[in-house]
Amino acid sequence: MADFKQNLRAYADLIVRVGVNLQPGQDLMITNIINRGVSLQTAPLVRAIAAAAYEAGSRKVDVIWSDPELRLLNFTKASPDAAVDYPDWMADALQRHVENGGALVTIHADDPGLLSQVDSDLVSAAQQSALKKTHHARQYTQSNKVNWLVIGASSPDWARRVFPDLPEEEAVDRLWETIFKVCRVDRQDPVAAWQNHIEDLKSRTDYLNHKHYTALKFSGPGTDLTVGLPDGHIWRSGRGQTQSGIPFIPNLPTEELFTAPHRAKVEGVVTATKPLSYGGSLIEDFTIRFEGGKVVSVSARKGENVLQKLVDTDEGSSRLGEVALVPYSSPISQTGIMFFNTLYDENAACHLALGSAYPFNLANGEAMSSEELLAAGCNRSVVHVDFMVGSNQIDVDGVCADGTHEAVMRLGEWAFDL
Repeated sequence: MADFKQNLRAYADLIVRVGVNLQPGQDLMITNIINRGVSLQTAPLVRAIAAAAYEAGSRKVDVIWSDPELRLLNFTKASPDAAVDYPDWMADALQRHVENGGALVTIHADDPGLLSQVDSDLVSAAQQSALKKTHHARQYTQSNKVNWLVIGASSPDWARRVFPDLPEEEAVDRLWETIFKVCRVDRQDPVAAWQNHIEDLKSRTDYLNHKHYTALKFSGPGTDLTVGLPDGHIWRSGRGQTQSGIPFIPNLPTEELFTAPHRAKVEGVVTATKPLSYGGSLIEDFTIRFEGGKVVSVSARKGENVLQKLVDTDEGSSRLGEVALVPYSSPISQTGIMFFNTLYDENAACHLALGSAYPFNLANGEAMSSEELLAAGCNRSVVHVDFMVGSNQIDVDGVCADGTHEAVMRLGEWAFDL
């Protein structure tokens, strides 16, 4: 691929300086928490990130590695209790890192269907073990106590899933080209391009925050859903800020505006518009029904058992923790590619998330206890799993305090001018 090394360096620089915004003297950890490490197939990018981090003044860069084939072997050959158990040393290392103020970069590159042939009970148990043992550390990212970032990297395993009709090498190159494009790495000045994009997103969040809608109404094929919004909800977009004041962009790419739903005020049915990759399994063609904010039924053509186990993880996993708006014309959507990866697919479509809400989506939420957040309608759970509900056939209305409706999106596009 022409200029690959140059683009990889530019991507790594964007990750370090704009995405996670690593500070001089700050430690960096590169991993993938749920997959027990970042894939060995991402080594060229990991090395480039480490080099960019040291150039930015990082004190130390740590990497926790994983190998997809070994991960699969653990599930198929190891004893069930060993396959399920999340390593204590890994959870402890992560916790010490964030408690000491270290930044975190998570890289997605594994085959989304890696564990699709593994017993779903075993996969679900492993997923819950990972979530529970890393819960304390993940609270640091969910509460923006540290600067963090989630990115993607092309790999043979993932590229074969996205481009099954291409030879492996060509598929890997095509996926890299796409990642560079949607992350604006191919622009003459990627940093300036991101600054302009973030400002545009901010102007739309300002509009929604000014409206103070009490609910959002989603309508479309298989979807008739009302998502209540709590008092004091705050719309956020691509830019985050740590509690100590460090600005960062938690997702590259990002196209969404998002806030916290009211955990007890979601009513109706919603049909997913894209498959969901969860814990190495694919959930396809699924529908979820809510009553009083709680999931009361799920159905899926494929992976229904996995979806049900996700919903049953804890009390909060059966409720919503995020509602996000993304126009159908977003750069990710316009690629026409199904990535089978939430980081990319969620930025191609409006989406919802089962599980925990972000405290920073509620006024003074970061200073609240879990009990206070729950009382305010902000959901709590060990999981936070996004699934896509948007398309060019979805309308979204904002419900005003007097019960009237205003158009927010029509046929997947913004219905208001700035």
